[in-house]
Amino acid sequence: MKFYVCIKQVPDVNAPIQIKEGELIQDTSRMILNAYDASAVEEALVLAEQHGGEVEVVSVGPSKVSETIRKALAMGADKAVHIQTSSDDEYDSATYADILAAYFKDKEYDVISCGKQSQDTDAGLAGSMLAEKLDLPYATNAVGLDIEDQKLVVKRQGDAGQEIIGLPTPCLVTCSNDMNDPRIPSLKGIMQSKKKPLETVELSELGIDESNLSSKTHVTGYQEKPEREAGKKYEGEPEEIAKQVAKLLDEEENVI
Repeated sequence: MKFYVCIKQVPDVNAPIQIKEGELIQDTSRMILNAYDASAVEEALVLAEQHGGEVEVVSVGPSKVSETIRKALAMGADKAVHIQTSSDDEYDSATYADILAAYFKDKEYDVISCGKQSQDTDAGLAGSMLAEKLDLPYATNAVGLDIEDQKLVVKRQGDAGQEIIGLPTPCLVTCSNDMNDPRIPSLKGIMQSKKKPLETVELSELGIDESNLSSKTHVTGYQEKPEREAGKKYEGEPEEIAKQVAKLLDEEENVI
């Protein structure tokens, strides 16, 4: 089977972050593989090991993204594609979906997988948008994957519990980081990653004029979370405390 995994390079959420005059200031030298995408890579590798197949990763971004792509190759992916942009500007989910759809439109595959969201924006929209543009059956927020009778069996976390969905291939799935613990690349894997195929594709080769790309959503500014007011503490007998809380909710907060 042919597995494609879409990955993204994101800022390390553990790096220091400051907000100054409405601007987000972060350490751009600490860029990592998005955790949700790492789980998608791991699951594709496990399926390929169990059922046979090839895993190829695809990423969109400037030249520095190649460092993160090599991380996925060191984990065990067979090959990679870097759709290179000249700008460091972040695109929104719709723009990433447009670019990826242009790349996949003439490719053959069984499964495309993505992280359910990226750590930098938490939008969680690119995978679903890509599935719509490619007219693929898809499932979101997967916490487990398997292959049965050439179908992808998806265990997904729904609002009311876990659901089991069978998807005919080709299909697309977005993966939760609760799915697995991604493997840490070994020294051997790191050395082998330097020899694995890494194809660079320019946007013009996909029929896309980069100067015409623009996000449909824009961040107007950042601000610190407001401090929460101190909670109220009640003392006394449980029955009396319950009456006081009920009165507070009814009269003061207009909750019930």
